[in-house]
Amino acid sequence: MRMRKRNNLAPRMEACSAIWLRDAKSLRGKWRELMPEAKELRLEIGCGKGKFTVETAAANPDVLMIAVEKVQEAMLLGMERALAMGLKNLYFLSLDAAEIEEYFDDGEVDLLYLNFCDPWPRKKNAKRRLTFHTFLEKYKRILKNEGEIHFKTDNAPLFEWSLEEFEACKLEIRNLTRDLHANGPVGIMTGYEEKFYELGTPINRCELIVHK
Repeated sequence: MRMRKRNNLAPRMEACSAIWLRDAKSLRGKWRELMPEAKELRLEIGCGKGKFTVETAAANPDVLMIAVEKVQEAMLLGMERALAMGLKNLYFLSLDAAEIEEYFDDGEVDLLYLNFCDPWPRKKNAKRRLTFHTFLEKYKRILKNEGEIHFKTDNAPLFEWSLEEFEACKLEIRNLTRDLHANGPVGIMTGYEEKFYELGTPINRCELIVHK
């Protein structure tokens, strides 16, 4: 994700320190301590500007949401919005998805969202796709048995390629659609997704179930 550099990034990030977790490795295996009453722990990898995560957290106050984004200029906007809304069940991490196992223990996460990740269209960059099998194996380890991955993309080639990766990693595919909003808006949309919907771009979506 390319974002305009912000001269005032550091002070604005610091102002979000209540929900920006900079030393979160110590929380591995202990995330529920942030919200003991939470019925689920959900994780969005690549939250971008945070619209989906913020709105999902607002709609599910009994769920602990963790948003992961390595581009701080993007993540900042989500954090500022979450603070403005007074959300108590949402925290942000600035890190690369490849490090995810250093922050979450085996079986700790209930549901993981992958929304409109970079398709990395060139074949030589396939290993960078967040649905490449090495990433999927990491997700499987941090997800509980019967945990879920919800995947959405506007990129049809990425979706079809990902389906093969899911099957190779023995993830059960459910609720698959190649035109999610064909009959009107479905669920909470990301900012990108709203634009795609206005343009009539089909959205590919599926749910994956982890079996251990």
